[in-house]
Amino acid sequence: MAMQRTVQEGDKVKIFYKGYFDDKTVFDSNEGQEVLVIEIGKGILLKKFEEAILGMKEGESKEISLKAEEGYGLPKEELKQEVPRDKIPKEAPLREGVILTLVSPQGQRLFATIREIRENTVVLDLNHPLAGKNLNFHITVQGFA
Repeated sequence: MAMQRTVQEGDKVKIFYKGYFDDKTVFDSNEGQEVLVIEIGKGILLKKFEEAILGMKEGESKEISLKAEEGYGLPKEELKQEVPRDKIPKEAPLREGVILTLVSPQGQRLFATIREIRENTVVLDLNHPLAGKNLNFHITVQGFA
């Protein structure tokens, strides 16, 4: 009987996943949608997420739990910034909790959550929206790509 191949560093794999908080609220999932194809070891996904996939076999599923520090880190107070209201794009909805997508001068996408709206300024939080949260994932390796 041939040994079933396991996921190694550098493999491209097709996965289904569901990400949920400790209270079981789902924050992200591709179950029932298109598979996600990733190359293991490229650092595209969270380190602990990629490490969990190593050694899995085709068709295998697994549950993992990441502490906030292993996910998107703990929120940093210095990542909250007050900016003039006129620097916020006109088409952006000005409501607390709204997440804006910004582009840095280097072309990197950043997410900023509106935390407070003041008379002439807006307080933006550049921490990742999932910073400070424990993350749980159900991962299934669909196959190799």
